[in-house]
Amino acid sequence: MFLNGGVYKTFNEKTFNWVNCNYPWTNVYGLARSLMALSTALTLIFNDASVFFRPASGIDTYPYCPKTIPSVFCLTSNDYSHLNIVRWICVLLLIIIATGWRPRITGFFHWWICYSLQVSALTIDGGEQVNAVFTLLLLPITLTDGRKWHWCNNKVSNIKSNGEFYARMIALVSFVVIRVQVSILYFNSFIAKLGEEDWINGTAVYYYSQHLMLGFPEPILHVFQFIITSKYIVVATWGTLLIQFLLFAAILAPKKSWNLLFYIGLLMHDIFAIMFGLISFSMIMCSILILYLRPLDKPFKFKKMNLKKGLLERGDKQKVLNY
Repeated sequence: MFLNGGVYKTFNEKTFNWVNCNYPWTNVYGLARSLMALSTALTLIFNDASVFFRPASGIDTYPYCPKTIPSVFCLTSNDYSHLNIVRWICVLLLIIIATGWRPRITGFFHWWICYSLQVSALTIDGGEQVNAVFTLLLLPITLTDGRKWHWCNNKVSNIKSNGEFYARMIALVSFVVIRVQVSILYFNSFIAKLGEEDWINGTAVYYYSQHLMLGFPEPILHVFQFIITSKYIVVATWGTLLIQFLLFAAILAPKKSWNLLFYIGLLMHDIFAIMFGLISFSMIMCSILILYLRPLDKPFKFKKMNLKKGLLERGDKQKVLNY
């Protein structure tokens, strides 16, 4: 009995110390949320409702309306004029979400919009599915975040109440779940590619570059044609596999190596954005890399514009006095 009690006490102490020493609500997850919201907003801005909602194989009625959680696009008729109104309302909400205002309020609407787009619209790159999953996993963090703006980095203090302890613990456990989910995502992508001969023999990138829908734009295809058609195409193909494996294994890597892996992942997705035109998908993947590989205790430091300091450096004393 004493042993069990001792183990229980040690576990409680370690849990309390972990929660007390880590503060989850910083601009780290704030920047990720903003990128996720902007990616969906851009998708909705540049695509008419007729692109997302139309008949497809096995789907006669549109938009698709699940019987469980209602989609925001099912709150109106399937008339394109009405769907476009809903689309622009979603864009407005996503822009508000991207500003970082009241994450406790906007977190739910962020997930609902991403979920609705995923279940009701016809999409092809998988980014909306990733967005729907991770905005859902972010809900426990946003609902426990009492800040006015998700850009604020509040001064970290010791826990002073049971309510604060449980709120922090819920948010921190959610971050752990998110990191595990990102690792699984890259592992699944890596394993799936190993089952295709084109990835094993190193020619997959060649075939993707020639794809009618997802292939390289004509100018880029012309510039890199000499590499695409050469034996060096295996470097790009196997290099993608290697990076995805490293990103999967990053969950086991020491924190000091996170920064390098983070930039390697960003570089890969930036290349995807430029070469394949997967802008919104790459923004979403970069945002989950922030959640995955940016330590919570290292918030981003954004330089604030100091007008008075700038005027002094220029020697404009009169304007400083007026300011």
